[in-house]
Amino acid sequence: MVTIVLYPAPAMGHLISMVELGKLILKHHPSCTIIVLTLTNSFNTGSTAAYVRRISATVPAITFHHLPDIPLDLETYPSSEAIIFDLIERSVHNVDSALRSISPTALIIDLFCTSAMVAARNLNIDVYYFITSGACCLVEILYFPTLDRDYPGSFKDMNRLVYSPGMPPVPSSDMPTVVLDRNSTDYADMLKLSTYLPKSSGIIVNTFDALEPKPVKAIRDGLCVQDHPTPPLYCIGPVVADAGEGSQECLSWLDSQPSQSVVYLCFGSECLFSSSQLGEIAKGLEMSMQRFLWVIRSPPTVTKDELFKPPTVPDLGSFLPHGFVERTKDRGLVVKGWAPQVKVLSHHSVGGFVTHCGWNSLLEATRAGVPMVAWPLYAEQRLNKIMMVEEMKVALPMHESERRYVTAEEVAKRVKQLMESEEGKIVREAVKAMKEGAARAINENGSSRVALAKLVESWKR
Repeated sequence: MVTIVLYPAPAMGHLISMVELGKLILKHHPSCTIIVLTLTNSFNTGSTAAYVRRISATVPAITFHHLPDIPLDLETYPSSEAIIFDLIERSVHNVDSALRSISPTALIIDLFCTSAMVAARNLNIDVYYFITSGACCLVEILYFPTLDRDYPGSFKDMNRLVYSPGMPPVPSSDMPTVVLDRNSTDYADMLKLSTYLPKSSGIIVNTFDALEPKPVKAIRDGLCVQDHPTPPLYCIGPVVADAGEGSQECLSWLDSQPSQSVVYLCFGSECLFSSSQLGEIAKGLEMSMQRFLWVIRSPPTVTKDELFKPPTVPDLGSFLPHGFVERTKDRGLVVKGWAPQVKVLSHHSVGGFVTHCGWNSLLEATRAGVPMVAWPLYAEQRLNKIMMVEEMKVALPMHESERRYVTAEEVAKRVKQLMESEEGKIVREAVKAMKEGAARAINENGSSRVALAKLVESWKR
């Protein structure tokens, strides 16, 4: 029997992606056993307990092994990434104990969970990475030791273009957040894990060949890793989560709107816009005269600690322009907190998506055939934006000021451009072609299904 242990980072998006991988494996190879190791997080990456209960009830073939909680003093960490890295590092002995008790065929780890590789190798367990971002991000990680050598100094200060195999030139300030500052612990952690990645038994990526042909080819051709063979690459996507929970009111509202007339705005689980920026978005939507569905969270009340606190229910009157909701009620709906995004994007009334360029959101929109406006905020999202706009051509860019602030005029311009202009039409046609490519990839003999079969076969040898 093939027993696979999945070990995601302790963040909702990473957990959901890993569980969806488990569901995909079971759907096509039901004889496998799937066990998910979970860490208890004490910071705001979304409460995972309710999600775990729901999966346990609806997919009993996936079981969860909860690792012991490790208390952390959040005040001592410079970033949420630093917390995740340290929590995982401190959990190594607990992972070792779990693997000894389970004796799995293979361990599939999140990028952040590199520290578990040593424990697994000591037990002769093959380790595979699951990259919840795209092949474009994987290129930068595999090539990072070379970039570290060739680009001295911090990317945030360079003001130059960065060149990597299979990638368009990337402005240094648009590199993933964790590597911008050479002197940070995040940079050191990323450099360390980039040396471990090539030593794995394989790399699984939630993408499909037709979505990122150049990065995929560069990886498979061995151009990204110096002085070491590149592990087998398995592109098994798009793996898209089910609709999940959220406001059902918005679906009823969408039912009453004309086909492809609504712009959907949602910026992920960790986005915290300032009150001023939220006001600009509202003004821009009003100026655009477009129909809109806007998922909104409360602005931060403190600077550093807000990421580590549970989200609060927004008080719209405290930061939206006076009378905005009333003036736009005939063509707009503001949702507080969450919406069932997959259902929203699949709804016939939705004709555009203003997104933070998170990889899951990109895949969900592509699979639904919804064109996008790319407004990246953190992590690897600026890298994703470059790919979405310049390579995939499924999005229009949202332009920011030097302070990375977006004006109401820019919001109105891009939303109207997406919905009404020739540029928007071109993007719409491109994303329609990508939707068809995604469907082909997950068909019975498609590239992603073939890759999944090869992955499972590697566990049986």
